[in-house]
Amino acid sequence: MRFGAPGNRTPLEIKQIEMNDNLKKNVYFHEISTTKLNIPNINNNNFQKKLEEIPYLLYEVEEINDGRKIVINKPGGKNVFGSVKREDIMVFIHMPKDKSLWLISHKDIKNDLIEKCKESKSQSKEYVDILKKVFTGVEPNDLSADIKKLNFKNSENPDAIIKALKWIWGQEDCNYPPQKVRKSGPDKGKNYEGRRMSFKYIQEVVSSYL
Repeated sequence: MRFGAPGNRTPLEIKQIEMNDNLKKNVYFHEISTTKLNIPNINNNNFQKKLEEIPYLLYEVEEINDGRKIVINKPGGKNVFGSVKREDIMVFIHMPKDKSLWLISHKDIKNDLIEKCKESKSQSKEYVDILKKVFTGVEPNDLSADIKKLNFKNSENPDAIIKALKWIWGQEDCNYPPQKVRKSGPDKGKNYEGRRMSFKYIQEVVSSYL
């Protein structure tokens, strides 16, 4: 549908343009990877079952030294104040043997670090040094010799946490880009913090326990 020049539009044309703009708010462009899926339509109960049987589609991004894997999906579905974070990912620790998916959280990671600090201060210092290196861009696999030296008995495998954080930190940089300025809220005008936000709790635990 063609509309008149901006200064000569009728009220109906203006309303139609506004409707079109609203409809297009959730349209964006991105490279995608697709897998064909064909499920013929049937009665609603059986169609529901067919949908529930669809396997999750994830990227395998890391192998953990205990046989588990780090897997991610994109987009992750994060929504902040009605705005979809289009580059968001979700990070899982996956056990192929039992098909489990652990959507690891910052609370999980923080509590695990506290347990590590309680068990061994010396090992925890080495562990945090490794985290700092990964935080600044060092590849975890290049630190595998140092990671293998860690021998915590009462907490999560360090290799799993370290490799999960590599992707979680990347996720935070995508969702809260440090190069972008906040447009609203109490910190309006300040840059987003990206991965620095979550590194703060690591520093807090270190200050309290080491």
